[in-house]
Amino acid sequence: MTKAWRAGRRRDKYYRKAKAEHYRSRASFKLKQIDHRFDLIHPGDVIVDLGASPGGWSQVAVELGGPESRVFALDLERMPPIEGVSFIRGDIRDEAVVKRLLEMIPDKADVVISDMSPDISGNYSYDHARSVELCEHALKFATKVLKEGGNFCVKMFYGDMSNNFVYSVERMFNEVYKHHPKASRATSSELYVVGIAFHGL
Repeated sequence: MTKAWRAGRRRDKYYRKAKAEHYRSRASFKLKQIDHRFDLIHPGDVIVDLGASPGGWSQVAVELGGPESRVFALDLERMPPIEGVSFIRGDIRDEAVVKRLLEMIPDKADVVISDMSPDISGNYSYDHARSVELCEHALKFATKVLKEGGNFCVKMFYGDMSNNFVYSVERMFNEVYKHHPKASRATSSELYVVGIAFHGL
């Protein structure tokens, strides 16, 4: 990380806002903006946060779901505890990990959110393909855990494989949107695919 990168981060509006409001990540504001636009999370919801570490989205999920909600989080990296969040360390691509997570949610979930991102290689086509792979695993998991009428939100790096993935989501949800929240950097290729009202295959 260069001095210029650190200086740029300190000037970033959402980085400073996250520090001031005690969120673990500037990405917290992406989820808040997505929820404001699409009414993703409701009080009392059971919410699954994939790719959760360091916990910015889990914090917002607890906040939006309120004291009656339950949040389950998964990540390859460790995540310091958050009150109201049950955390599993593991890989969504590992069937044994998926089984463990599903066993924790016997009554199914109302919302699945995913801010997962591959390690960036610098080769955009490769990074895009790996991003879509993670999206596909998130969607596969969502089909196993979501209640009828449940909601879904996943981050994807936009590219030539994006439309096929969006089509897969459209087959399973009543409404599907592609969204670039204001908290995403203007230069970022990321977009969020939002599925509202799950109805299955």
